Amino acid sequence: MTYETIKYEINESIAKITINRPDALNALNSDVLNDLDKAIEEVKDNSDLRVLIITGEGRSFVAGADIKEMSELNPIQARDFGKKGISVFRKIETLPIPVIAQVNGFALGGGCELAMACDIRIASDKALFGQPEVGLGIMPGFGGSQRLQRLVGQGWAKYLIYSAENIKADKALEIGLVQDVVEVDQLEQRVNQLANSIASKAPIAVKLSKEAINTGGQVDIDSGLRIEENNFGLTFSTEDMKTGTKAFINKEKAEFQNK
Repeated sequence: MTYETIKYEINESIAKITINRPDALNALNSDVLNDLDKAIEEVKDNSDLRVLIITGEGRSFVAGADIKEMSELNPIQARDFGKKGISVFRKIETLPIPVIAQVNGFALGGGCELAMACDIRIASDKALFGQPEVGLGIMPGFGGSQRLQRLVGQGWAKYLIYSAENIKADKALEIGLVQDVVEVDQLEQRVNQLANSIASKAPIAVKLSKEAINTGGQVDIDSGLRIEENNFGLTFSTEDMKTGTKAFINKEKAEFQNK
């Protein structure tokens, strides 16, 4: 499949999507959302993939939604635009495989929302995060008001959204918005290291863990524990469980087959 606004590549069991509008700081317009939508479906249909990385070309991850396009929308069109972004980001969030945001630079507005739809966020020390929408007379529209509070708590979510202030990577790490910060020239190596580490683990167990975390995080603790109980049991029906436990007992490296 060909794409106009993104680059899609596969290296063994790891896929990578790069938002490729560097002249516009990778701002999200309808074309980017459509390309992302198609690429996510391509990832979903490839059972050989174990991890997806999302990043941006140049000095920006994603600097936000395309303001020029948004400025011309009426309320109905704006709602449809937001609905499209929410739908695409939800597909990313619910992919069976883990998704890592490789945040190389600006992650503002829709860019911060895209990063939050990923499972793990690794940032360069040059990254900048924020939800600046209220400074434009609008509000987050691609899930920011919901995911931000779930990641950093309501206090910080309200602070960042109400003030429209941007924060640097070290502050994002402090409040739990990202999981690691490295120097910009080490970012790709750090993300690839993490992606390969995840890809080397039992794929079905990783998928069932993601499902338990995502689903369990939306229900009460007893319901969540039942989800874990069920998924834990399911792992014992896999060949990978036998492979992993045997390798551990024999002090060998496990080679998982996704079975």
